[in-house]
Amino acid sequence: MRLVFLSNFLTVHQIPFCEFMYQKLGDGFCFVATQEIEAERLTQGYSDLNHQYPFVIRSYESEEEMERAQKLTDDADVVVIGSAPMEFLQRRLSERKLTFLYSERLYKSGCQVWKFPVRIFKFYKKYTRHKSFYLLCASAFTAGDFAKTGTFLGRTYKWGYFPKTCQYDDVNAMIENKAPGTILWAARFIDWKHPEYVVEVARRLKAEGYDFQIKMLGSGDRWDGIANMVRQAGLENHVQLTGAIPAEEVRKFMDAASIFLFTSDKEEGWGAVLNESMNSGCAVVASDAIGAVPYLLRHGENGLQFKSGDVDELHNKVKYLLDNPEVCASMGQKAYGTITELWNAETAAERLLELANALMQGEKRPNLYESGPCSKAEILKG
Repeated sequence: MRLVFLSNFLTVHQIPFCEFMYQKLGDGFCFVATQEIEAERLTQGYSDLNHQYPFVIRSYESEEEMERAQKLTDDADVVVIGSAPMEFLQRRLSERKLTFLYSERLYKSGCQVWKFPVRIFKFYKKYTRHKSFYLLCASAFTAGDFAKTGTFLGRTYKWGYFPKTCQYDDVNAMIENKAPGTILWAARFIDWKHPEYVVEVARRLKAEGYDFQIKMLGSGDRWDGIANMVRQAGLENHVQLTGAIPAEEVRKFMDAASIFLFTSDKEEGWGAVLNESMNSGCAVVASDAIGAVPYLLRHGENGLQFKSGDVDELHNKVKYLLDNPEVCASMGQKAYGTITELWNAETAAERLLELANALMQGEKRPNLYESGPCSKAEILKG
């Protein structure tokens, strides 16, 4: 099989999937990067991954490379396209070759269908009449958003982002060694990540006499304001703002924390820190509006959900875990299993190849898996 993955540029959360595909398909797999990584990202510490892997083709470098990428896309058995110009697909879709669009939700800021770009809408509408164009949903709300446009109806499959999965020799021992009352939050300090929720929860927990320590990792335009909130509430002994932490170091903080808070609203398309914190055996308390949450987090089993924006519910869920350390540990163990056994790059790569084979053999809308990557994506409200 020849499979081409098109996107703007290679990111750290795409590497594990691409590496597994390259292992399975060899030169039958390539990643086409359609643009150079932005200079701003490089100044923020990101690496230019487009130049670090043998399976990457940089279509933006020359006319020759653009033509090469276009030919590979035209001739491939399967194409997966993310953030890349849809013009790459024109010829293969006209010839009804198997293609997957890989997308987060459309309406992060609201559900007005008219906000969907008319040019893209017409493109999807034209080619989703064919039985060769399918949707990989990198958010639990993607299928519902596309349904509002009348596209990809009944042809949606669960997908996501698949950061590196860590296997621990003794995950139970790691979880037992997590200090009680250790809570972590890791994100940019911006409005829709809602760092203020964490400070409010800390204020309430302190007033109620709980013994806890919260670390807040990251930087952003709200950092100074959050630091001021911590000082005004007298929380310096309970809340530590570390500033920006290198990505490879964040996992160490997750490994040490018993509870992870994920407070974003619906602007969070997927949220790869959910994969990572669950992989580290944290009991996660997460907003139900985050794209990854309905797929990965089974409420009351491998973590807890709270209604987005409801600080009272968030506070109560955190208290519940502090009051019940055995439940906290059990949820962490099951969260680890969810990632290592199901929601990981290797499983996603294997299943996508199986799904593609079924489709190419003429199966109509195959339903190969009950849950996890490449299982049917239902329409959720949100």
